[in-house]
Amino acid sequence: MEAIEFLQASPLAVVLVAGVLGLLVGSFLNVLVYRLPLMLQRDWQAQAREVLELPVDEGLKPFNLLFPPSRCPHCCAGIRAWQNIPLLSWLLLRGRCSGCKGRISLRYPLVELASGLLAVVVAWQLGGTAQGLALLVLTWGLLALSLIDADHQLLPDTLVLPLLWLGLIVNSFGLFVSLEDAVYGAVFGYLALWLVFWLFKLVTGKEGMGYGDFKLLAMLGAWGGWQVLPLTILLSSVVGAVLGVIILRLQRQGMAQPLPFGPYLAIAGWIAIIWGEQITRSYLQFAGFNP
Repeated sequence: MEAIEFLQASPLAVVLVAGVLGLLVGSFLNVLVYRLPLMLQRDWQAQAREVLELPVDEGLKPFNLLFPPSRCPHCCAGIRAWQNIPLLSWLLLRGRCSGCKGRISLRYPLVELASGLLAVVVAWQLGGTAQGLALLVLTWGLLALSLIDADHQLLPDTLVLPLLWLGLIVNSFGLFVSLEDAVYGAVFGYLALWLVFWLFKLVTGKEGMGYGDFKLLAMLGAWGGWQVLPLTILLSSVVGAVLGVIILRLQRQGMAQPLPFGPYLAIAGWIAIIWGEQITRSYLQFAGFNP
């Protein structure tokens, strides 16, 4: 109780605790982002073998978020506890394996750093409140989904749907919006991109996005209500167009190269949930309206 009272009385302590917790969660997210797609692939293959009535592969070793333990991708040496301290271990090892001296991807500390910084922003904005704790969970979930979508153009239902239900649950207590607004946010979020998908397909004969994008926007609507949807769609479209062109130019790929839309939706939705009211109010004042 004393620790909770101290955190409630000290905003700086809340921010520091959130930052450290974010670094730790970021280390776990690195594991989740790498292993979850492989776990899903194994599951799909097992289901396919069952449908095709093929024999089960008895030699397949267990593979999940806990097993096998993390290893160096170059020499397969096990990673010790002191080598797995978020951000600090990578700096101490100078980005190389302690055994074979193979390079450790810069992505690992960057994900940990991003997770920590995003947690700091949430704690700074909302403090040690129920809103802040709930939004931390959403923030880390969106970060994981963005990374998986960027790698595999996949938004796993195993992450999206639990977060959607969690948004409805927290808003059953009116944490961000009313439950009614959250339900309509989920419904309209799904339908908005579903209609765009079919309109684009009817006009061009091609699929412009995946069903995971519908569910992701529905999930954001479940957290922020229908009110965040227009700003989320607008911001994601602008950010996606700008960054998409830059990425394609840097990678020297054609404009027909498919790009994941999930990260842009996640970024836009996160911004809309935290600062949506301020952004809308500022725009209306700039446009000459007095809300």
